[in-house]
Amino acid sequence: MPFNELRRDYLLDRWVVIATERERRPTDFVKKERAQAKISVCPFCPGNEHMTPPALLVYLESGGKIERAKDEDDFRHKNWVVRCFPNLFPAFSPPQEAPSKRKIMKSRNSALVDAIGHHEVLVESPDHDEHPSDARLTQLVHVINAYLDRLSELSAKPYVRYVSIFRNHGSEAGASLSHAHSQIIATPFTPKIVKEELAASLRYWRKNNSCIFCEIMEKEGDSPRFIMDNQNFLVFAPYASVNPLEFWIFPKKHEASPLKLSKKEKENFAKTLKTCLSALKNLLNDPPYNFGLHIAMEKAASPHYHWHVEVYPKLAIWAGFEKSTGMYINTVSPETAAESLREAISV
Repeated sequence: MPFNELRRDYLLDRWVVIATERERRPTDFVKKERAQAKISVCPFCPGNEHMTPPALLVYLESGGKIERAKDEDDFRHKNWVVRCFPNLFPAFSPPQEAPSKRKIMKSRNSALVDAIGHHEVLVESPDHDEHPSDARLTQLVHVINAYLDRLSELSAKPYVRYVSIFRNHGSEAGASLSHAHSQIIATPFTPKIVKEELAASLRYWRKNNSCIFCEIMEKEGDSPRFIMDNQNFLVFAPYASVNPLEFWIFPKKHEASPLKLSKKEKENFAKTLKTCLSALKNLLNDPPYNFGLHIAMEKAASPHYHWHVEVYPKLAIWAGFEKSTGMYINTVSPETAAESLREAISV
């Protein structure tokens, strides 16, 4: 009988048990139709703009072109394509007054500070159900452009050290409303996982004068964990996947941040997201998932860091062992996950 495998993450000091003796097929996770929580009025739907704070960014379509605008006071734009506004219940809030550089540096070395930053909701479409797996490519490109607009503005603020762009799909994954939306949180520090990725990739670059992410891509592009690629993006299941059916999306061009994506690259990014999330939906009957962009904010990281997206299907429950040790047990090997997703894409 084969042993379970203990695998270490590419960069992080994190171990995962790939439980080959307990391995499950991805289809074992298919759930029956889930009853959707019904609400009488969706605050994100057109006509209900008054139920949200004024939008910081609105995309309006005019003559086949997109105009950028924002709401003012009690005024709310109608006939929008994408809306982004402050979360009504923010985890991080803007400072009452612009903090001095000295105060910012002092707060970063303290054990207790105000949760200064921003927490925004980005409504991806006027259509309640236009999630990425089913979205029109043109609409998905609008969403990507809106991500980058907010990333550009928020990253320029002196008290912001990181901007997290993420999506929760399904109530089990933390989405309190079913209308297609993402969230953006700007924090006054670099979160732990990204900070560790930055440190590890810098050490590798100093030692080898090359990007470890680029080398990972080269290896995984010709491995059993390969899922798909196109002109600009590569998708694979990571070697030490924490989550069943987890997959990562990497741009083939080395960049630390997505801010320099060309028009064509944005289109291929949208196609990649739609293709992979459609495959996941079809394979597992629209499972809950989370995804997040990993980016570097500082120019100094450009040589050694490679931005990417990590997609985590919410299929397993982390129990006492995982929570008390930081070690994870995955009952679907990344090789099996990749094979199943490749087959779902080819259908």
